[in-house]
Amino acid sequence: MAVTVPQTRYASSGEVRIAYQVVGNGPIDLVFVPGFISNLEVHWEDPGYEHLLHRLGAFTRLILLDKRGTGLSDRVDTHHLPTLETRMDDVRAVMDAAGSTRAVLLGASEGGPMSILFAATYPQRVRALVLYGAYAHFHSWVMGRERLVEFMRGAESSWGSGASLASFAPGRLQDERFRAWWARFERLSASPTAAVALARMNAEIDVRQVLPSIRVPTLVLHRREDARVKFAGGRYLMERIPGARFVELSGRDHPIWTGDVDRVVDEIEEFLTGSRPVTVHDRVLATIVVARPVAPQRQAARRGDRTWRELLTRLHGAAKECIARYGGQSIGSSSEEFSARFDGPARAVRCALALADTACSLGLDVACGVHTGEIELGEGGVAGLAIHCAERICARAQTGEVLASGVVADLVAGSGLNFAEHGTELIEGFESPLRILAVADDRRRQPYAAPQAGEGRSSPNLDLLSAREREVIVFVADGLSNAAIARRLSISEHTVKRHVANILLKLDLPNRAAAAALAGRQRSL
Repeated sequence: MAVTVPQTRYASSGEVRIAYQVVGNGPIDLVFVPGFISNLEVHWEDPGYEHLLHRLGAFTRLILLDKRGTGLSDRVDTHHLPTLETRMDDVRAVMDAAGSTRAVLLGASEGGPMSILFAATYPQRVRALVLYGAYAHFHSWVMGRERLVEFMRGAESSWGSGASLASFAPGRLQDERFRAWWARFERLSASPTAAVALARMNAEIDVRQVLPSIRVPTLVLHRREDARVKFAGGRYLMERIPGARFVELSGRDHPIWTGDVDRVVDEIEEFLTGSRPVTVHDRVLATIVVARPVAPQRQAARRGDRTWRELLTRLHGAAKECIARYGGQSIGSSSEEFSARFDGPARAVRCALALADTACSLGLDVACGVHTGEIELGEGGVAGLAIHCAERICARAQTGEVLASGVVADLVAGSGLNFAEHGTELIEGFESPLRILAVADDRRRQPYAAPQAGEGRSSPNLDLLSAREREVIVFVADGLSNAAIARRLSISEHTVKRHVANILLKLDLPNRAAAAALAGRQRSL
């Protein structure tokens, strides 16, 4: 789905030009001051960032900017680095150019100290202050001097490759699409020399003495396991800013547009408007399928650009037909990824298997991920944590592999689909690791069927099961629900579901009823 990028304009801050955009037309002006690096136009290429900006623009007039030295704004003189006060004044210049006399400031990460200083210096122009993953003193809560030297040395040697992702969002390291976007984000936000200059500027940040003078309503948001800025840095802001409200978020990845973006925006919207958005009517349960080529650069190099483009065109055409055949709806595609939503999880899984087969017939290496969860339907398209989960699961899959979450496996019991445990994945927005299972193609793993006369097929052997699984299958034969079995065995219902899935897999059974019938026959012998 094509994204419409807002027009980029320029504000004059002395002799420097600062790039900015305006999104939405809500009653509240909200100036988003970004972190370490940014690029106004590259932001819109990432689904998470795009979703963040659309959500914020739904209830505000959102004013975006690239700080001096980054993105589309003028670079800085690396021999005469500007002070924080000078950079802070860029916010005033952008507000003037955008016609905003008074606004809420949203300072993310390194954008936090700039927003703090602005709120203290120009209180008459600030309605409220929102700080996300921010800090008051760089060396106390981001990195010490030795780590800073290592970071700058790494930027000089590997900037533009996406290597800095480990320092900001380690949870996205296995997401190939996001890694490629991050590398592009680095290159188009700052050069290696500019990145080092920015790091040197940020190392000078210390606004601790300013905090008690803040006199505007303040919301502080911080992720508990933040990989970039220590959690204690957020607590310090709350303790030193008079009347500040603190919200602890789950997750480790630092960027505001990663993880549970909706939770972040919900907190901001409630803080500014007094209520959270009512979205019950446009949130639905759906199964998401995400498919993408494995190592596309390597495949393209092997085949040549022209052949690669032709194959992708054929694959996208076949994928569109396949999604329609299984009753799905496309929710977005790019040159190297396509995704769809389905009302039924079994149809979604079978569509993913068909997509993998289609890609194989074209000689392409494709991987698929499937997850069931709530999505939000809106004028801007489809969004929600379920899509992010499917993307993460897909990033984990290998060539020709279809991986699904445990949620999907539990919902399709009795469908004849077979699964094998594939470990767990820690995904922001979930309190515990998400189970991942590999889907077995029906043609390679036939569902269990009772042997017909003369076939000579032996009955599945219960000795293949563990002691606990044999206990579970007996209760299944007695007609007990998972909840009842959990109470009998003093284990969680989730654990019972996992045991039932393993029983069906080990005994090659299609559903729970077949397992109950088998256990009943074994007991009667």
